[in-house]
Amino acid sequence: MWLLSNKIKVEDSGLLEGFRDCHCHLLPGVDDGVRELHETLKILERWKSLGVKEVWLTPHIMEDIPNKTLELKKKCEELKIVVPKGITLRLAAENMMDNLFLKRLDERDLIPLGEDRKYLLVETSYYNPPMDMHRFFERIKECGYTPVLAHPERYQYMDMGNYKMWKEKGVLLQLNVPSLVGAYGPEVQDKAEKLLNKGMYDYCGTDTHSMRFVEYFLGSKISKNIVSKVQQIVAYEDL
Repeated sequence: MWLLSNKIKVEDSGLLEGFRDCHCHLLPGVDDGVRELHETLKILERWKSLGVKEVWLTPHIMEDIPNKTLELKKKCEELKIVVPKGITLRLAAENMMDNLFLKRLDERDLIPLGEDRKYLLVETSYYNPPMDMHRFFERIKECGYTPVLAHPERYQYMDMGNYKMWKEKGVLLQLNVPSLVGAYGPEVQDKAEKLLNKGMYDYCGTDTHSMRFVEYFLGSKISKNIVSKVQQIVAYEDL
């Protein structure tokens, strides 16, 4: 019984109080995330009621979804007009490390993360790293940015040795908080808990794609110890 008593619904845990969501797909109609404005607004109202203070919209940019910088900025400004008061919206992007990314990096045609615009949120395939992954990170740093690797716990080809290596090379790690409640399966959950317990994460996001996902996440059980450790990350975020 004591094991059960240590767990609480995410919705009731206080996890999202003061939360800054630095990874989500709530800009409607631009990628595989939310499709319609009404759903975006419904999710933002839900986040606001639970204490979320800031949301970074991070639509995909990749060869298969070649979103244009100016178009994304325009859509973000349109959304800001109708967003619920009391929650701040900002725009960045989740960049697949592919040839399109290298081209836009050379052209400085990017939407960085952070108020001082010095971070780039990047991802890879879940199953295989890009060719010469080291070079991708070096190019990012050469261009004056700090790479933030999205949801590292989800990459099947990575292990704890890989995470330690990238951290030592100056790559920051962003936790998908739903990983901690099994949203992507037990193996991902196990890796996420290990990384969290070792203090490897630098930022947190929800990677929200839909209202259905929100309800699943909020209704899931999470340990109070895990909540405390996530809140420690949130407290020291410096975006």
